[in-house]
Amino acid sequence: MDDASMDSSMVGLLGRVTGTIGPGLVGEVIVRIRGGAEHFLAHPASSKERIDVGTVVMVMEHLPPRTVYVTAAYDS
Repeated sequence: MDDASMDSSMVGLLGRVTGTIGPGLVGEVIVRIRGGAEHFLAHPASSKERIDVGTVVMVMEHLPPRTVYVTAAYDS
């Protein structure tokens, strides 16, 4: 699988926040991918969104190798 296919395959995946994400914060998420679970540095897809630990998120964009932009998957 080439890098472009791998990058686009992350968009739409669900993960869980393990380090708070928000304006001015680089958080962390764990995402199930490639037969396991991997940690990624995370930024909010919306610059004003704050996402707390434990929140289920959806990957909106992936910047290789280990950075994602996410949004809350469900309304709270």
